[in-house]
Order: sequence, then structure tokens, then C-alpha cells
Amino acid sequence: MIEVDITKKLHGSNGDMNLALNFTIEEGCFLALSGKSGSGKTTFLRVLAGLEESQGRIVVGDEIWQDSNTFLPPQKRKIGFMFQDYALFPNMSVEENLLFVNKDKELVKHLLNITELSELNLRKPSSLSGGQQQRVALCRAMMNKPKLLLMDEPLSALDPIMRTKLQNEILTLHKEFGTTTIMVSHEPSEIYKLAKRVIVLENGRIVDDNTPKNVLLKTKGSQKFSFEGELLEIKKVDVIHIAIVAIGQQLVEIVVSSDEKKNLKVGDIVNISTKAFNPIISS
Repeated sequence: MIEVDITKKLHGSNGDMNLALNFTIEEGCFLALSGKSGSGKTTFLRVLAGLEESQGRIVVGDEIWQDSNTFLPPQKRKIGFMFQDYALFPNMSVEENLLFVNKDKELVKHLLNITELSELNLRKPSSLSGGQQQRVALCRAMMNKPKLLLMDEPLSALDPIMRTKLQNEILTLHKEFGTTTIMVSHEPSEIYKLAKRVIVLENGRIVDDNTPKNVLLKTKGSQKFSFEGELLEIKKVDVIHIAIVAIGQQLVEIVVSSDEKKNLKVGDIVNISTKAFNPIISS
């Protein structure tokens, strides 16, 4: 069990705010942190890691990481941290990057095998693709068999195919090592696939805390589906108007009436829903 009760003053995107979080995390949970940029997600990860100070208390299991008398340094917190920029040592091979954390060669072999990097073990990071570097970073984060794995949008720069592959590898390692995992993500499909619980932050406060299904699949009335996306364009085709909306990595065309068009402008975040819905799914 992880117990968090912290406060910290921040300078957010909307001015000064107070990060104030009080909740617990079950051991072995996969928790996703979501919310707008500047809501305090990354700062919270850094506070957990001991990279930033805050007021309050953090207890992991029976070990106090932080209270009024204690502040455990990062190297004693037994965490794994995956950054967006990989943070690999450029002068070391893949294998050396992992052994720098822990001299357990059998664990290195096991992790590289799971992530299909065994044949690249002697390569330097500069000779690897972005996806391969991120897999090395994942392996390195697991080298100490951490109690807690922290990931700050680790897959945001990857293409969809590599992103899906790494999602599967993250889930495999999470289950095998029984690690409590906290991941910052803005990608609904990623959150739904990986997480068992979602906490949504807004201006440093928790505004939602539930399962991915209850947080992400929100519909109104008798609607059969509901998606949120960005309005990219409204174009006229013959006598009708068509709105082009980006939902995740997909573009969707929606017919809109003249009255609806008056209330829409490019750049709006819009909700697309329907009551009569008879989908066809294929692979």
C-alpha cells in the first residue's frame, strides 16, 4: 500500500496553484494519471521519486519515504523511472546501460529477451531507433525490480505500431514483477488497455478517481457511443456541411446542420455521439 498526503505550491499554466493530493494506491496496481497539461501530474511523479520536495507524508508499505522528520533520497526509494527522453548513457552499450544499474547479468538477459533486444545488446543508443531506445529505457527502469515504476508519457513520441508493442511489454513486466505502476498518459486507448484505475487531475486537485471504463466511457441519456475530439474544419459539400473531427489518431466526417454550424468553430473540442448505432467491426 502507498499512502500519499502531500501539498506543494506550483506555477501552473493558469497561474499559481496548490498541488494537494490525498489518496492510497494498492500494491501491484496499475494507475494512470490523466488531466490537462500543467495540472500537476509530472510534479507528482517527481515528488514520489524524491526529485522534488513537498509538504506532507508518503508511506510505501511499512517504509516512510517522507514526513515532517524524514526525506528519503531518490536512490533509497527503490523506484524505476521512465522519462520521455530515454536518458540513456550514449557512450555505453545497451547491456552496459542496464548493468550500470544492477550487475545482475541474468536479469539483463531476461529483460532483453522479453523486449526482443537480445541481438542489440552490444549496440550504442545512437544506433537504435526511438522505439528500441525506449525499450532499453524500460528494461533499465526494471533492473532493480522496483517497488514502484513511474512513467511520464513514455510512449508519446512513438508510432502506433511500436506504441502498441511497448504497451504489451510494459504490461508483461508489470505483471511478472508485481510492480506498482503509475503512468502519466493523455491517450484514452492506452489508459484503457493498461490501467486498472485512473486519477484525473485539474489545477492540482483530483477531480475523478475510478476505473478506466467509468472515467473514459461516459455517455449521456440513451446514447450508444460518445467520443471527444478536435474540430479541424467545416466544409460545404453541395447543400450540406461536413465537420472534420480528429479523434485520437483518426479523422471522422460528421454531417452538421446550418444551425449546428453557427455554434462551432475550428479548434473547438467537440463531443460526437449517436443514439441509433449499429456498428460493423472487422479486422
